[in-house]
Amino acid sequence: MNGGFSFNNFLHSDINSKFKKNYQPKVWYSVSSKTLTISIHTSSSLFSHFNFQSTLEQNHTNMDLQTLAIVLKSALSPNPAERKAAEDNLTKIQYTPQHLVRLLQIIVDANCDLAVRQVASIHFKNFVAANWSPHDPDEQSKISPSDKELVRQNILVFVVQVPTLLRVQLGECIKTIIHADYPEQWPGLLQWVTLNLQDQQVYGALFVLRILSRKYEFKSDEERMPIYHVVEETFPHLLNIFSRLVQIVNPSIEIADLIKLICKIFWSSIYLEIPKKLSDHNVFNAWMVLFLNILERPVPLEGQPADPELRKSWGWWKVKKWTAHILNRLYTRFGDVKLKDPESRAFAQHFQKNYAGKILECHLNLLNAIRVGAYLPDRVTNLILQYLSNSLSKSTTTYSLLQTRLDVVLFEIIFPLMCFNDEDQKLWEEDPHEYVRKGYDIIEDLYSSRTAAVDFVTELVRKRGKENLQKFILFIVEIFKRYEQAPIEMKPYRQKDGALLAIGTLCDKLKQTEPYKSQLEPMLVQHVFPEFNSPVGHIRAKAAWVAGQYAHISFSDSNIFRKALQSVVAGMRDPELPVRVDSVFALRSFVEACEDLGEIRPILPQLLDEFFKLMNEVENEDLVFTLETIVDKFGEEMAPYAVGLCQNLAAAFWKCMNTAEADDEADDPGALAAVGCLRAISTILESVSRLPHLFAHVEPTLLPIMRRMLTTDGQEVFEEVLEILSYMTFFSPTISMEMWSIWPLLMEALAEWAIDFFPNIIVPLDNYISRGTMHYLTCKEPDYQQSLWIMLSNIMNDKNLEDNDIEPAPKLIAVVLQNCRGQVDPWVEPYIRITVERLHRTERPFLKCLLMQVIADALYYNPSLTLNILQKLGVATEIFNLWFQMLQQTKKNGIRVNFKRENDKKVCCLGLTSLLSLSADQLPLEALERVFKATLDLLVAYKDQVAEAEKEVTEDDDDDDDMNGDLETDDDEDDDVGSDKEMGLDDEDSDEANSSRLQKLGAQTKVFRSTDDYNDESDDDFSDDDELQSPIDDVDPFILFVDTMKVVQASDPTRFQNLTQTLDFHYQALANGVAQHADQRRLVLEKEKLEKASVAS
Repeated sequence: MNGGFSFNNFLHSDINSKFKKNYQPKVWYSVSSKTLTISIHTSSSLFSHFNFQSTLEQNHTNMDLQTLAIVLKSALSPNPAERKAAEDNLTKIQYTPQHLVRLLQIIVDANCDLAVRQVASIHFKNFVAANWSPHDPDEQSKISPSDKELVRQNILVFVVQVPTLLRVQLGECIKTIIHADYPEQWPGLLQWVTLNLQDQQVYGALFVLRILSRKYEFKSDEERMPIYHVVEETFPHLLNIFSRLVQIVNPSIEIADLIKLICKIFWSSIYLEIPKKLSDHNVFNAWMVLFLNILERPVPLEGQPADPELRKSWGWWKVKKWTAHILNRLYTRFGDVKLKDPESRAFAQHFQKNYAGKILECHLNLLNAIRVGAYLPDRVTNLILQYLSNSLSKSTTTYSLLQTRLDVVLFEIIFPLMCFNDEDQKLWEEDPHEYVRKGYDIIEDLYSSRTAAVDFVTELVRKRGKENLQKFILFIVEIFKRYEQAPIEMKPYRQKDGALLAIGTLCDKLKQTEPYKSQLEPMLVQHVFPEFNSPVGHIRAKAAWVAGQYAHISFSDSNIFRKALQSVVAGMRDPELPVRVDSVFALRSFVEACEDLGEIRPILPQLLDEFFKLMNEVENEDLVFTLETIVDKFGEEMAPYAVGLCQNLAAAFWKCMNTAEADDEADDPGALAAVGCLRAISTILESVSRLPHLFAHVEPTLLPIMRRMLTTDGQEVFEEVLEILSYMTFFSPTISMEMWSIWPLLMEALAEWAIDFFPNIIVPLDNYISRGTMHYLTCKEPDYQQSLWIMLSNIMNDKNLEDNDIEPAPKLIAVVLQNCRGQVDPWVEPYIRITVERLHRTERPFLKCLLMQVIADALYYNPSLTLNILQKLGVATEIFNLWFQMLQQTKKNGIRVNFKRENDKKVCCLGLTSLLSLSADQLPLEALERVFKATLDLLVAYKDQVAEAEKEVTEDDDDDDDMNGDLETDDDEDDDVGSDKEMGLDDEDSDEANSSRLQKLGAQTKVFRSTDDYNDESDDDFSDDDELQSPIDDVDPFILFVDTMKVVQASDPTRFQNLTQTLDFHYQALANGVAQHADQRRLVLEKEKLEKASVAS
């Protein structure tokens, strides 16, 4: 051990254990009531004695440490060629044995260049993240078990020793390993943590324990079980360390770091549930005493950074923040005495009785800093105000305590936070774009003290308004009066700004509450609208915002509304950017409230011009929302501007995307604004949908967006771009060759990554096939039929895809069969084959129905061909038995289990009816009778469902949106369904028809829920694919059935007579009823045809 230390020896466990014993660094902690000393001692540098040559000589396939270090250094080279060669080299050797361990050796070697160690740490982190736990369970790990074990044994020891820059990377690796291996493959981890909490490596143990606890932060039920064991083993030691740290006099910033780690561990452990270890009142009290101590003790003045950004991130303020965070979580999640579970309620009562008031008292004392002008970070203020807001309703005790100091809190702390301040002024003047971004950023709102103050006022008047609303409004009115009476150079502009914010915030309450409700118009006229002309920018902006909040009230004088609208429009040309943005935001409300569009119509071109000037300056989705509102309101009147709007929106979209890519942040406002631009384009396309000639003019502008964003580059906006593509392929007079160039992109996306978007992709694919049928059928370069087949067969045959993933596939096969009737004979057999294969392993009832409908569509396409194919595949009997079984399957209440939608029933009717047309040698009399009866039953069910849907539409017209009324009259209408009686039957089978309204209501709510919310019972199948049009829409199943049977009767009278003689009275009555209904349908269709001709002429 005193000579050269070779890596090969290091791999042997006996030497390794000696090595760890002799060379393990010691981190000594001496904890007393006065000081905490931290020092790191190493008996020897771990890697200073490596024999770099020995490994290379012994194993030529591996790279020795010195050579690896050189390669890593080359990866930093300013020379691109040298850097590329190093990166290629690293990629080539990354899977060789011991490579990962060598990287770790370099990372922790203090004698190595820090830049090289950093590159090694990044490479190490990325490799561990990508390869430690393969995504596919069947895939073998690329890291050997021995290498993993070596990493696990050593990474914990050295994570504390390396510089912070490297510790961050190693921490990420530990996180990856814990998530993959703990507890099964890393059972010793908890023991290591527990021992080191009692030994010298306290910081390392806390660092690792924080990562471990965070794994279970959002886990629930059984997945959360391991954290309970972790808490049992470690929290007694944590509490002991925490207690000793709190007792230290004049603690250093390092103590703050340790306490912060303890707080984070506690937070993750209690986030969803209080572990039993902490439910013990004595144990919980010990923790609460310490948290309250941290909360109420002053933050050390010494060492606080002067820079505001650094100051709010300073260790002791972070400790204060995490303490407030924990106490808020305990109060909001576990402190509600209304909880139903007895144990939870008991805990809540204990918390309310013993701690809620003490915490509130501490919080109020902390807030006093704002009154006296002392420092309190925004985030801490935000958390305290959240606690105060909860205290208003959680407990009468806490509210009573708050009430004694409420006036001071409300008028001397909350209201000043709502006012314009020095920081706002600085940002307004120096960076108005950032001022706008912060003002409209919902993430900023989560941490803002102003937002928390506004929320407190809102909650106060909502929960305790009776005793507080009047005095708060009187306070605001007094500010308005002082402002009005003061000379212009002495006006309290900042207080007026806060008062305007308060009035705008309380608009919902004031619009509903007298006497304020009747005074809103004069209040606006006297105190808000004059500020459109204020010399102070932020007052003009706030006036526009408040005007927007109240745009929907009923003005007694329409001129007041008109003048306010004109002022808001004028604000869009204000020299100050924030005023222009707030004016656009307000304009949306005025446009929505405007009953006479004549107010806006004359200035529409000018409005749109101002819009796009502003969109060139600011990436803000609220601007786009306003534009969408205008387009939606004016509809086809936007036609003259449609092309220009699309061009401007496309330009804004590209600008936003470039900004978002440069910033590379998921919540970047540029990315949100980009989505808004695409949504606005869709709104424009929808508004001019009855003017198809315009689509050719906007196509050149939109094609580049579609071509780029329907690849992996556009995953964030894929859904929005698909919607645009759907409009373009549906409403354009014809689908151009340029638009057809998008088809291969859709095929590629589905094949590689976009299976989640399959329900969206089917819409444009349907348009291509149904509206460009001849091109789809005849083009060979590319071969659209072949590419569709490859995509569909791959998806249908993919055993890794769940049933709900492939539901659009059979729908797409139906699109082909229905639109290309008689023109795709060679494809019928392959499509039937993959349908039958998938049917054999399908479990989900809805997918079974869709697959069976492919068979029905194929029969409607060509019954003879389809029957021959089924017989050739040897599945004809099996398929028809399954189909009839599914048709007959009902629940206890008589409702059908399968083919619930109108379209499902219609497709099955058309398929079965087509079978009836086959000759006797293909369809014997016994089979004919079975098919005939099944078709009649299904036609009756279809008629009932259609009739009920039509009745619902009529009722909706009579009583718009009165959904409760519809439900309440269900029982009264049961006797009115009656379609079976019209066909000569009793109403014993009418349960299904009676339930269809509830089914329709289910369909209406479906669009607001993901398909995962439905189980197989409901199966999200109640609604029809109304958006997809089909050639069978014009086919009446009753007329087709009657005409088919007339052909059978004419071509083979004996066979027809034999069929009718086998029918009992029930089916004879049904057949007569269907025939009568078919005659009625002929008359209705003829009348509709004449009406359409009349309208056209």
